[in-house]
Amino acid sequence: MTVGVAATDRRLRRARRVTLGSLAVSLWASLLLPGIGLTREPDPVRLACGAVGVVAFALAQTAVLHAAVTPWLAQRRRRRFEIAFAVVAALSVPLVGPVAAGSWPTWAWLGASLIGMTPLLLRPAAALAAAAAIGAVALAVAAWTGGALGPTLAVTGLVGGGTAAVNRVQVWFWDLLVEARQGQAAQARLAAAEERLRFARDVHDLLGHDLTVIALKAELAARLAPVDAGRAGREAAEVQRLAGSALHRVREAVHGYRAVDLAEQLAAVAEVLRSCGVRCDVVPPPDDLPAGVAAELAAVLREAGTNVLRHSRAGWCRIEITREGGVATMTVRNDGVGADAEPDRHSHGLRGLTERLAAAGGGLRTRRAAGVFTVEATVPVSP
Repeated sequence: MTVGVAATDRRLRRARRVTLGSLAVSLWASLLLPGIGLTREPDPVRLACGAVGVVAFALAQTAVLHAAVTPWLAQRRRRRFEIAFAVVAALSVPLVGPVAAGSWPTWAWLGASLIGMTPLLLRPAAALAAAAAIGAVALAVAAWTGGALGPTLAVTGLVGGGTAAVNRVQVWFWDLLVEARQGQAAQARLAAAEERLRFARDVHDLLGHDLTVIALKAELAARLAPVDAGRAGREAAEVQRLAGSALHRVREAVHGYRAVDLAEQLAAVAEVLRSCGVRCDVVPPPDDLPAGVAAELAAVLREAGTNVLRHSRAGWCRIEITREGGVATMTVRNDGVGADAEPDRHSHGLRGLTERLAAAGGGLRTRRAAGVFTVEATVPVSP
């Protein structure tokens, strides 16, 4: 999955928001407790320095959280966030350490947050080493400010370790989801590449022999032209016949390549919608639809499916194809259309489809009612 595709993957974006919210809640909760230390600090200078340190820590932590679950973020920007967080964490020791000295382990709670962040920034071995170093700093701050070593170690070590374990699991699940979506995208690209190779092989097999014979016949006609004009003319006529035959075979191959299986198209569009979190119900087409009609409806289906994903926040979609007498009708309905949204009548996709169906004797209509958008395409069926 490219960064562009990842950034526009609706399902992945929703999972990202959930993961980011969960991480933020667990880490920001540990930042509320340093606030208690601020309320217990009588010295206004220490209070101001402590407030600056806590706020800066919270902002830098937010930036790192954002980067941790944003795979499409530029690596340079991600590195800047991490460096800024490390600098703010170091500055928090002199700024926050003296706050409520001896009465509340203010910096120990920041230390717990730092340990909780280690799984997002470091590999397991490095994270353990960093956690040990942070614990040592917390004990040093407690000794410097006259705080109790036992409660300080309990807050930094136990609370920080528990937070780190929870965050590690959340990040692990997020990484699994990103890898799964990347695998799906890679599978789709591979299928498309295999289909292109198959078509290329078919064209090569069709044209290879014909072009070889045409080249030989043309060379023979060129050699005969000065000495036997009649035979040269017959060879040239044979070249023309072979070229026409080759062209006809290529056109047949391309027509077969472009032939549409409407049932497969329905299954593919429905699967894409479901993978993006849209509940999709499909009423399958009649078995007796001509290939030309199926091709026209398949074009509408692809455009309608794209519009569901791009122009709505759909929770459900229903696709129905029916045939009544000499007319085949496909109806695509979906919810999630905003109250101020208008049917996209003038988009290039729908406008092109309207012209295409009109040329085939059919028509395309769109409408919106009660938050539901409907695309209805009709195509005449020849008796």
